[in-house]
Amino acid sequence: MALAPYAFDVKQSAGRRYPEPAHPYRNDYQRDRDRIIHARAFRRLEAKTQVFTRRYSDHFRNRLTHTLEVAQIARTVAGALGLNADLCEALALVHDIGHPPFGHAGEDKLDQLMRRAGAGFDHNLHALRIVEHFEQRYAGFPGLNLTFEVREGIIKHSRDYSAAEFPELADYRLEERPPLEAQLIDRADEIAYNTADLDDGFEARLLTREAMAADVPLYAELAVEVERLHPRASPKLQFNEVLRRLIDRLTTDLLDHTRRALEENRIDSVEAVRRHPRRLVDFSPAGAEQNRQLKQFLHRRLYNHPQILEDRQRAVKVIEELFELYVAQPERLPRQYFEQTKAVPVARVACAYIAGMTDTYIFRVHSEEIGSIAAKAP
Repeated sequence: MALAPYAFDVKQSAGRRYPEPAHPYRNDYQRDRDRIIHARAFRRLEAKTQVFTRRYSDHFRNRLTHTLEVAQIARTVAGALGLNADLCEALALVHDIGHPPFGHAGEDKLDQLMRRAGAGFDHNLHALRIVEHFEQRYAGFPGLNLTFEVREGIIKHSRDYSAAEFPELADYRLEERPPLEAQLIDRADEIAYNTADLDDGFEARLLTREAMAADVPLYAELAVEVERLHPRASPKLQFNEVLRRLIDRLTTDLLDHTRRALEENRIDSVEAVRRHPRRLVDFSPAGAEQNRQLKQFLHRRLYNHPQILEDRQRAVKVIEELFELYVAQPERLPRQYFEQTKAVPVARVACAYIAGMTDTYIFRVHSEEIGSIAAKAP
C-alpha cells in the first residue's frame, strides 16, 4: 500500500549508528522488528506484570500480551492513515522493554530509590540503554543497532524531553515532534491497557458490569446497545460484546480525529509533522473525555483495590530491599555488573540489574540473597 505524504518512508531513514549492508528482502524497519522480537529483553516481558500477578490466573495480560495488543491497534490505525506500518510495529513491540518488574509500581519505586541517589529512573531511557548497550547478540556492534527512527521513537513516543535536562539525548531532535508513527504508539497503548484492564478486572471479579455502567458513560451506552441486540446472551458474553465495541469506538475516534487534524493543518510531509507545535495523533475532545472517564474509573476501582495494593506493597518491598543490599554490598552483584561499578555509580548498576529482572526471578533472587544474610546472622 502506498504511504501518505506525511508517513515516514524507510528510504528516508537516518540509518543505523553502525552502517550495515541492506538486506535483500527485508527493509530496515522490518529488520528492526525482528531484532526486537529476538531480544532477551523482549522475551522477559512474558514474565512481567501488567496489573495482575499470576496468582490470580494465567489468563490475564502480562507485558508481552499487552505489547502484542498495542501492535495490533497501531498497525490497524497505521493502515487506515497510510502510515508506515512496519515502523509502527517495531515501535509498538519495543515500547515497553524498559519496564522493570511489577509494572508501574516497580518503576515508581526504582525512580524513588534512584532519586535518593541523585538520579532517577525512566523506562524509556532504560529501553534505549537496553537496545544500545545491554543486548549483546551481534559480533559487529554493541546492542541491536536499530535505526535512528526506532531509537527516537523509543524515547519520544510518550513524552517530550528537554535538551537542557537530558544532554545525552541531544542527537534525537528533542526540539521537534516525533514522526506520526511514534506519536501513534502512545494512544494505541492507552486504548490497549484501558480496555484490557477493564477485561482483566471483570474476569478477576474485582469489577462489576453495574459499577462500570454507573461510572463510565460510554460503557453504559454500549451496554444498552448490546442488551438490545443480544438479550439472551450470558453476562460474560454481553460484557465481551461491550468491550470490543469500546475498543472500536476509541480507535475510530482516534483515527477520525487524527485524520481531520492532518487535513485542517495541511500536513503534507514528515517535516511538517516535526515542525508542528503539538502532537497530531490524538482523540477528539469527546473521545479524550471518554478515555479520561475510563482511566479514572480504573484508578478508583481497580488499581487501588485492596487486593491489588497488597500485591503491590509486597513487590515494591522486594525491589527496595534488593536495591539497598546491592548498593551497600556491590560485590553481591553478578560479576559483569560488579565490574561496571568501577566506572558507573553503584546505584545505577543496581538499578539496571533489577530493572531487567522478571517478577518470578526477582522473588527468587530476593529469597536467596536475604535468606543467606539471615542464615549468617548470629
